[in-house]
Amino acid sequence: MTRDGFEALAQAYGGDMARWPQDHWDEAALFAAQQPDLAAGVLAAAARLDEALDAWAPLAVSHGLREAVVAAAPAPRVRRGLTAWIWRAGAGAGLAAACAAGLMVGVMLSEAVTPVSADETVSASLANYDDLTGLVNGEGA
Repeated sequence: MTRDGFEALAQAYGGDMARWPQDHWDEAALFAAQQPDLAAGVLAAAARLDEALDAWAPLAVSHGLREAVVAAAPAPRVRRGLTAWIWRAGAGAGLAAACAAGLMVGVMLSEAVTPVSADETVSASLANYDDLTGLVNGEGA
């Protein structure tokens, strides 16, 4: 294990090596045995940070302050007029259903109108080829 790896584990998991992942215990113990002064300093710094974090507690909010914040919150808007009636009557769901039905009918009709096979596509595109040839050659329509 390198010095950077040991420091990264201490920063991530704290100054107590028992909280480190088990697959790093042997490597960390070997590193601590090889460089005891460096390991002790890194673990002590991580332990101080652990103590500071454990000592932190969120501030308590008084009941009066909480009630004042809730009372100052804006009231919900009341919808009036046609838009409120439409949404209360469920027209939004009806509009969504109508859009879905229109999409479904469009997909179904597109298969009935367009040629399905390649042969039909070619014959549909060449059906009026003779008429166009006559126009190009100067013959009347």
